[in-house]
Amino acid sequence: MYKICIYLLISMSLLVGKDIPFRRGVNLTGWFQTSAPGQIQFTKFTKTDFINLKNMGIDHIRLPINLHSMTSDAPDYNLDPLFLFFLDQVVDMAEELGMHLILDNHSFDPAVSTATDIDQILIPVWTQMAEHYKERSNYIYYEILNEPHGISDSRWNEIQQEVIDVIRSVDSTHTIVIGPAGWNSYNNLQYMPAYSDTNLIYTFHFYDPFLFTHQGASWTDPSMVSLAGVPFPYESGAVPPCPQDLIGTYIQSRLNNYSYDGTISRAISLMDIAVQFQQQNDVPMFCGEFGVYIPNSDNNDRVFWHNLVRSYFEQQGIGWSIWSYDGGFGIFEPGTDELFDYDLNVPLVEAIGLTAPPQSEYVIKPDTSGFPFYTDYIETGIKESSYMSSGSLSFYSENEPYSGKFCIDWEGAQQYNDIGFNFTPDKDLSVLQTEAASLNFRMRSEATDIKFDVRFIDSKTDDPEDHPWRMRFTIDESVVPFDGNWHLVAIPLEDFTEHGAWDNEWFPPQGDFDWTAIDRFEIVAENMDLTGKRVYFDDIKIILPGTGVTNSDNGLLPQLKLYQNYPNPFNPKTIISYQLNTSSHVELNIYNNLGEKVRTLVNRYQQTGDHLIEWNAEAMASGIYYYELKSHQGVQTRKMILLR
Repeated sequence: MYKICIYLLISMSLLVGKDIPFRRGVNLTGWFQTSAPGQIQFTKFTKTDFINLKNMGIDHIRLPINLHSMTSDAPDYNLDPLFLFFLDQVVDMAEELGMHLILDNHSFDPAVSTATDIDQILIPVWTQMAEHYKERSNYIYYEILNEPHGISDSRWNEIQQEVIDVIRSVDSTHTIVIGPAGWNSYNNLQYMPAYSDTNLIYTFHFYDPFLFTHQGASWTDPSMVSLAGVPFPYESGAVPPCPQDLIGTYIQSRLNNYSYDGTISRAISLMDIAVQFQQQNDVPMFCGEFGVYIPNSDNNDRVFWHNLVRSYFEQQGIGWSIWSYDGGFGIFEPGTDELFDYDLNVPLVEAIGLTAPPQSEYVIKPDTSGFPFYTDYIETGIKESSYMSSGSLSFYSENEPYSGKFCIDWEGAQQYNDIGFNFTPDKDLSVLQTEAASLNFRMRSEATDIKFDVRFIDSKTDDPEDHPWRMRFTIDESVVPFDGNWHLVAIPLEDFTEHGAWDNEWFPPQGDFDWTAIDRFEIVAENMDLTGKRVYFDDIKIILPGTGVTNSDNGLLPQLKLYQNYPNPFNPKTIISYQLNTSSHVELNIYNNLGEKVRTLVNRYQQTGDHLIEWNAEAMASGIYYYELKSHQGVQTRKMILLR
């Protein structure tokens, strides 16, 4: 009966409030939410993900950014160039696909109150952001700060006005997303002033009933890990008893009152608080977050709740962005590798009004041609899984990389710290192992008397006798000189030896390592503490003998192809095309006949495949020009002629 009433309640509502240019969106979490620019795994999401989301019906991305960690120290808080290098490419993707992109300042810790002087960092940060993006399209939006809390409404409103003013002193064009204190609560909308700026979107978040949406959460106070089975909507006899560790807390009183808090009518009445603010102030509204944590919630109830909230927002003309695409609140089936064509939670996708592509069952097939782990970036299909308890790790060091733009810089690792590459999904390396494939990488270090392991770890199955078994090879000065120069390390997979497994305790090797189900690859300080020592790595890959292009010290690199421009001669436009056989950072530059660079057409990470770009040389003089393509795969140059 309750689930029938939802449609009656929604159908009675009226479409109100100002329109906004986007409707259905998703938060891409865990991408730019890092403590430093060098910790961003840029390939976590790619242009393919943007295209997939757009094809489903998503028209905007909310991008949470730990913005304050992307700066230098006080008082200047200069934005890091590496951060802007990455973010510019995300902006490029969004603009190219016609998708709205909200740059959400997600510098946020639920356990720490928002500082009353946070304007000291918000002002310089947003001044720089506005200056950097003021010339970009109107697909780009600025969200001042996610969920300010522990700060008075009056003080937050003052700060928000200051930031609006400083953005407008630089950028009068782009829309600013603003929200109330109190965790962006709909209850705090009423305390917001009547901001005079007319190019604003007002935001709030919705996670009610909280016991349902956050059951199982560890970051709440108190922890709700023990709470499970809370239904939505409320059903008599279906509410679980209060867990022993939560007796005497507000959780117990909320459970006792769930016959009221857990109803459809109550949820709609709370959403109506935002609707009434919209009606009274005639402003565009946007729900920047709503969702249900997966582990302890029933999927059918989760699907129903999302459909209720999404439908009601849309009836009221309120745009929304679900929290989130992947992870604990995501739109994938739990316990999967979250592959778009295999693991979508189709009922949930449909509940939020999107179109899911046909799904099939993923079957691991043996790799037969080798593949890279790291070039200038960790490759797609691999998740960074490093463990560092001390020292530093950067995947984007520009300190004399072997090739391309970046290399890995690993410094001061304690014993058992590692650089981790988690294959998603698992890899079957059995064919490569039997066909004499090798692990190849470049490394350099000036440290002496050091030793570390490179290892593969297989997948732990449900069998209680199975463990994550290791195959390792130890690197020391008998393998490669530590003389500060780049050297090739090539280790046949058949030369790796079984090491055992750590699974809450140590298990000696038993001959059970499985090359058909490899979970991850690690570079690990297994043998000693590396405090005070520094090692660089580049071009990590598995190759088969006789593949690729041989370079000066017998390493093997994949090919790239740069084609002749068309037309040639040209006036004033021409098309330049090229092919990449592996994803990499690419530069495409134009030089005049004197060797002077006159234009950079491409300077970003690009996926494997064919690419083309048009050059408009209208401002250039007639003559001979050269175009040069550079990547970690090599350098190629061709000549072209501009005739006026």
